[in-house]
Amino acid sequence: MYLDYWKLKEKPFDNTPDRRFLYRSPNHEEAWGKLLWAITGGKACAMLSGEYGCGKTVLMRAIAAQLEPSKFNVALINYPLFEGDGFLRDILVQFGHSPRGEDRAGLFRELSQRLTEASRSGKRSLLIIDEAQVVDEPQVFDDLRLLADLHPEAEALLSVVLVGQPELRELVGRYPLLEQQISVRCHLHRFDLKNTARYVSHRLLVAGSQTGLFSQEAIELVHRHSGGIPRRINNVADLCLLEACRRRVPVVGGEIVNYLH
Repeated sequence: MYLDYWKLKEKPFDNTPDRRFLYRSPNHEEAWGKLLWAITGGKACAMLSGEYGCGKTVLMRAIAAQLEPSKFNVALINYPLFEGDGFLRDILVQFGHSPRGEDRAGLFRELSQRLTEASRSGKRSLLIIDEAQVVDEPQVFDDLRLLADLHPEAEALLSVVLVGQPELRELVGRYPLLEQQISVRCHLHRFDLKNTARYVSHRLLVAGSQTGLFSQEAIELVHRHSGGIPRRINNVADLCLLEACRRRVPVVGGEIVNYLH
């Protein structure tokens, strides 16, 4: 463990969706604003895409954490693999209800009733579907379209955010009626060199470091080897801190990055 050596309170480059470590690059900031606008504005559907490891999950969790519990019911489905009416059942469960309907029609009526009750009590309902690109059941997309059409008044009873890898955009495109319901589309890109440097500094600061632990050459090499993808940056930087600790050097230099890669 290198925490004591670097005088850190915690590991800065763990690949866990901890929203404290979210680095809001200009790209993330733009997605944040658009998605929050869609959610708080009662839009039926929004989509967030990006390569694996670009920070989609932590961004959505940070946004959800900003929503007042007194005004929003939030449900999160992480791995949307369903058969039959399992999708509607899972939504009810995620919102804290015990499904009673015996078939798809009954479950849909039940969910519609629950969403209406929440709306009348002054609470909006938000459903986040993470890793949505793995959905392989057409009925799920049909159910989403029907849910998006629940507009008793100006705003939707349920706001859905589809989160997934780039192929999600092509997948949703196969369902034109659902695609037309998507009011906001955001895509998270890889970091350039400048944002890679800021990302590393941000995570070190959150973890307790007050000084830069990576040389400029090291940052450039971390960016090159990671391709600017946050998850890969974490993997590279974590190993670099460990190796630099083993060597008892005061800063991670380019030679350490090159040695590991």
